[in-house]
Amino acid sequence: MANTPQSKKRARQNEARFAVNKARRSRIRTYLRKVEEAIASGDKSAAEAALREAQPELMRGVTKGVFHKNTAARKMSRLSSRVKAIG
Repeated sequence: MANTPQSKKRARQNEARFAVNKARRSRIRTYLRKVEEAIASGDKSAAEAALREAQPELMRGVTKGVFHKNTAARKMSRLSSRVKAIG
Protein backbone atom coordinates (compact mmCIF):
# COMPACT_ATOMS: atom_id res chain seq x y z
CA MET A 1 0.00 0.00 0.00
CA ALA A 2 1.10 3.55 -0.66
CA ASN A 3 2.87 5.14 2.31
CA THR A 4 4.30 8.48 1.30
CA PRO A 5 2.03 11.43 0.49
CA GLN A 6 3.35 11.43 -3.07
CA SER A 7 2.58 7.76 -3.61
CA LYS A 8 -0.89 8.20 -2.09
CA LYS A 9 -1.59 11.03 -4.50
CA ARG A 10 -0.32 8.96 -7.45
CA ALA A 11 -2.64 6.12 -6.39
CA ARG A 12 -5.60 8.53 -6.37
CA GLN A 13 -4.65 9.94 -9.76
CA ASN A 14 -4.25 6.44 -11.20
CA GLU A 15 -7.73 5.46 -10.01
CA ALA A 16 -9.28 8.57 -11.56
CA ARG A 17 -7.42 8.08 -14.84
CA PHE A 18 -8.37 4.39 -14.92
CA ALA A 19 -12.06 5.28 -14.55
CA VAL A 20 -11.87 7.84 -17.37
CA ASN A 21 -10.01 5.48 -19.69
CA LYS A 22 -12.38 2.63 -18.89
CA ALA A 23 -15.40 4.77 -19.78
CA ARG A 24 -13.73 5.94 -22.99
CA ARG A 25 -12.80 2.39 -24.02
CA SER A 26 -16.34 1.20 -23.30
CA ARG A 27 -17.82 4.03 -25.37
CA ILE A 28 -15.55 3.20 -28.32
CA ARG A 29 -16.40 -0.49 -28.10
CA THR A 30 -20.10 0.38 -28.17
CA TYR A 31 -19.62 2.29 -31.42
CA LEU A 32 -17.62 -0.58 -32.90
CA ARG A 33 -20.30 -3.05 -31.84
CA LYS A 34 -22.94 -0.96 -33.64
CA VAL A 35 -20.89 -1.24 -36.82
CA GLU A 36 -20.54 -5.00 -36.34
CA GLU A 37 -24.29 -5.38 -35.84
CA ALA A 38 -25.04 -3.32 -38.95
CA ILE A 39 -22.63 -5.47 -40.96
CA ALA A 40 -24.24 -8.64 -39.60
CA SER A 41 -27.70 -7.39 -40.54
CA GLY A 42 -26.52 -6.80 -44.11
CA ASP A 43 -27.76 -3.20 -44.21
CA LYS A 44 -25.03 -1.33 -46.10
CA SER A 45 -26.35 2.20 -45.51
CA ALA A 46 -26.71 1.58 -41.77
CA ALA A 47 -23.23 0.06 -41.65
CA GLU A 48 -21.73 3.05 -43.45
CA ALA A 49 -23.51 5.45 -41.11
CA ALA A 50 -22.33 3.51 -38.04
CA LEU A 51 -18.79 3.48 -39.42
CA ARG A 52 -18.85 7.25 -39.94
CA GLU A 53 -19.95 7.67 -36.31
CA ALA A 54 -17.35 5.23 -34.99
CA GLN A 55 -14.37 6.72 -36.79
CA PRO A 56 -14.03 9.98 -34.84
CA GLU A 57 -14.62 8.16 -31.55
CA LEU A 58 -11.85 5.69 -32.34
CA MET A 59 -9.45 8.46 -33.36
CA ARG A 60 -10.32 10.41 -30.22
CA GLY A 61 -9.33 7.32 -28.25
CA VAL A 62 -5.94 7.48 -29.97
CA THR A 63 -5.37 11.13 -29.07
CA LYS A 64 -6.40 10.44 -25.48
CA GLY A 65 -3.98 7.51 -25.23
CA VAL A 66 -6.56 4.74 -24.87
CA PHE A 67 -5.61 2.99 -28.13
CA HIS A 68 -2.42 2.91 -30.15
CA LYS A 69 -2.61 4.70 -33.50
CA ASN A 70 -1.91 1.53 -35.51
CA THR A 71 -4.54 -0.42 -33.59
CA ALA A 72 -7.18 2.16 -34.45
CA ALA A 73 -6.04 2.29 -38.08
CA ARG A 74 -6.20 -1.50 -38.31
CA LYS A 75 -9.70 -1.63 -36.83
CA MET A 76 -10.94 1.11 -39.18
CA SER A 77 -9.37 -0.56 -42.20
CA ARG A 78 -10.86 -3.96 -41.45
CA LEU A 79 -14.30 -2.57 -40.68
CA SER A 80 -14.39 -0.38 -43.78
CA SER A 81 -13.37 -3.27 -46.02
CA ARG A 82 -16.14 -5.40 -44.49
CA VAL A 83 -18.67 -2.61 -45.01
CA LYS A 84 -17.59 -2.29 -48.64
CA ALA A 85 -18.02 -6.04 -49.12
CA ILE A 86 -21.72 -5.92 -48.19
CA GLY A 87 -23.70 -6.81 -51.32
